[in-house]
Amino acid sequence: MTVSARQIFALALPALGVLSATPLYLLLDTAVVGRLGAFELAALAVGTTVQSTVTTQLTFLSYGTTARASRLYGSGRRADAVAEGVQATWVGLGVGLTLAAIVFTLAGRIGEWLTGDPEIAAAAAEWIRIESIAIPLTLIIMAGNGWLRGVQNTRSPLWYTLAGVIPGAILIPVLVGEFGLPGSAMANVVGITITSTLFLLALRREHSGSWRPRWSIMKRQLVMGRDLILRSLSFQVAFISAAAVAARFGTASLAAHQILLQLWNFITLVLDSLAIAAQALTGAALGRGTVDVAKQVGQKVTLYSAVFAAGLGAVFALGAGVIPRIFSTDSGVLAAISGPWWLMILMIILGGVVFALDGVLLGASDAAFLRTITIISVLGGFLPGVWLALLLDAGLTGIWCGLVAFIVIRLVAVVWRFRSMRWAVVE
Repeated sequence: MTVSARQIFALALPALGVLSATPLYLLLDTAVVGRLGAFELAALAVGTTVQSTVTTQLTFLSYGTTARASRLYGSGRRADAVAEGVQATWVGLGVGLTLAAIVFTLAGRIGEWLTGDPEIAAAAAEWIRIESIAIPLTLIIMAGNGWLRGVQNTRSPLWYTLAGVIPGAILIPVLVGEFGLPGSAMANVVGITITSTLFLLALRREHSGSWRPRWSIMKRQLVMGRDLILRSLSFQVAFISAAAVAARFGTASLAAHQILLQLWNFITLVLDSLAIAAQALTGAALGRGTVDVAKQVGQKVTLYSAVFAAGLGAVFALGAGVIPRIFSTDSGVLAAISGPWWLMILMIILGGVVFALDGVLLGASDAAFLRTITIISVLGGFLPGVWLALLLDAGLTGIWCGLVAFIVIRLVAVVWRFRSMRWAVVE
C-alpha cells in the first residue's frame, strides 16, 4: 500500500483553509486597529498575546484528539474515533470556562505585568475581558477539528470556520469604527460563537452513543495532553518573554513585534496544513500496523512542505518593502520591522521541514519526545536570545535571533528522530 500526493493534498488543502482563515482574520484585525495608531496596536499586541497563551495550552484538544482518533479510524473503529471528540469537547468546555473566569478577573494585572505602562495595560485589559467569552468556545472548536481530522474529514471544518470568520471579518471595521479597540474583541466573539455552534451540531449528527463525560477516556486524553501542554507552555513562556522584552524597547518595537508575530503565526499555520495531513495519515497507517506506509507519509510530506516553504520565503523576500506597510505607516514601527524581517524569512524556510516532521511525530503519538525537545530549544535557544537582546540593547533583531536558534535546534532534533524510526510504534 502506498500514499499518493492526491491523498495528502485532499486532506492538506482544506486544512490550509482552516488554518489560514483565523490568522488572516487576525492580520485584518491588526491592520484595522493599526489605523487607530501605535498605542491601540500595542494594546492589541498585549491582548492577543494573553489570548493565544491561554488557548494554545489546550492544543492537545486538536492534535492529541487527532492522534487518538486517527488510530481508531485506521483500525476500523470510526464510532470510537467520533466518541473521542465527545470527551474532548467536555474537557474543552470545563477547562475553558475555568480559564475564562481567571483571565477576566486578572486582565488588568496581566496587562500591567506585560507592558509596565498603565495606559496600554488598561486598554488591553478591556479587550481581554471581552475576548475571554470566546475561550471555552475556542476550545470546543479545537476538539471539533481534532476528531474530524482523525476520521480524515478536513472539508467540514473549513466550511464551519469560514461561516464564522467571514461575518467576524465584516464586523471588524464596523465595530472598531464604532467602539474603538473593544470592537475588535466583539467581532471575534461573534465569529467564534458561530463556528463553535456548527462544530457542536456536527458532533450531534455523527455521534450515536452516550453523551456522558467518561473519565476513563478523558484520563487517557489528558495523559497525552500533559506532554502537549508542557510543550505549548514552553512556547508561550518564550513568546510572553519576547513580548515583554519588546515592550521594554518602546511602543514602536512592541507594535512591530505584533505585526511580525501575527505574520509568523499565519505562516506556521499555513505550513501546518501539510503537517495535519501527515498526522492523520501517519496515525491511520500505524493503526493498521503498516509502518512502511507511515514512513512514506513522512518522506513525501516533508518534501512537499520544504518546497512550499521555499516559495513562501520568496514571496516575503520580494514583498519586504510592501507587506509591512499594509499593517502600519508609522515610520518608527517600519524601521523596527526591517531587521527581523529577514530572520523571519530564514525561519520560514527551515520551518517547512520542522512542521512537517512535527506532524508525523504527533500522528505517531510521540508527544513526549516533542515535549522534551521543545523545552530544550526554548531554554537553550529562544530564552537566551531574548534576554541577551535586552541586556545588550539589541532591539527586536536580537529577539528574533533567539527565535531562529529555537527553530534550528528543533530542526536538528526532529530530523534525527524521524530517521531513527523510534517513533513508529504499532499498538
